[in-house]
Amino acid sequence: MLVPAIRQSVQLVQGAIGLVFPIRCALCDAPTVDVDALCAECAGTTTFLHGLCCDLCGAPLPGESTFAERCDDCMSLARPWSRGKSAILYGGAGRRLVLKLKHADRPDLARLASRWMVDVGSDALRGRLIVPVPVHWSRRLSRRYNQSAELSRWIAKRTGQDYAPLGLTRLRSTQSQDHKTVEQRFQNVEGSIRGDETILQNQRVCLIDDVMTSGATLSACARAALDAGARDISVLVLARVTKPS
Repeated sequence: MLVPAIRQSVQLVQGAIGLVFPIRCALCDAPTVDVDALCAECAGTTTFLHGLCCDLCGAPLPGESTFAERCDDCMSLARPWSRGKSAILYGGAGRRLVLKLKHADRPDLARLASRWMVDVGSDALRGRLIVPVPVHWSRRLSRRYNQSAELSRWIAKRTGQDYAPLGLTRLRSTQSQDHKTVEQRFQNVEGSIRGDETILQNQRVCLIDDVMTSGATLSACARAALDAGARDISVLVLARVTKPS
């Protein structure tokens, strides 16, 4: 009878704490049931990518094929990685979460986002060294952290896999990719990343980033990792930007 009594006491204490400090949505102030979760409204405007998706970037595709499929972008652009996954679409509450993680001093959101990424990214993660897309030191100084490194740290913690935050280095501060064409995006990041051979030599690597639009930054990182001796690259991103249908 002692164990049920202890359990009941714990539940009463948790209930009392919940009355004083109610659990809130990770994005808004609405009450929710679980810690590190979205309320029903925010979850309802977040598109999770669990159906048929491109096997190189995770973009959603029509149909129900069981064979490897690729989106138009990945058929027209050479990808220096072998597989890729995305957890959510960049839109709705998902877009708000990415922007808060990136610009609003909310590294705590990486804990929730990493859970979504691990849920969809088992194939991209399995047996690989986890390496975040790097930011230049000046940008890290202004933001206080690298959001991709925060995601990587939590993913490594959840999976027990090795994590190499210094596997890649940003050599120069590049211009924002916003409002650039695909060609301009690739030119903007060309030669801006260097891989550490002592870390990446003979490693199978999974690159982690918060958002993929054209894939220019991920391509620069993948090529730098391969130049440093990595054997194979996969990518796992939190959110995929897609063209309006």
